[in-house]
Amino acid sequence: MNLLDFTYSGATLRALGGGSRSDLENMNRVVSAHQLHPVIDRVFPFDEALDAAAYLGSGAHFGKVVITH
Repeated sequence: MNLLDFTYSGATLRALGGGSRSDLENMNRVVSAHQLHPVIDRVFPFDEALDAAAYLGSGAHFGKVVITH
């Protein structure tokens, strides 16, 4: 699979709203106060982004799948 295959695969991208600014500020206070950290399952370099998408799509992950640059 190359980038063109992924781009023209019929996938639909949608923007999602996340709530109000005060909700975000409250969430950040809780995360900070309780020293919460996300569970990161696996980190992929940017040039392996298609592999990361395939891994995420497989459902084998537990936690976040991260792509770095």
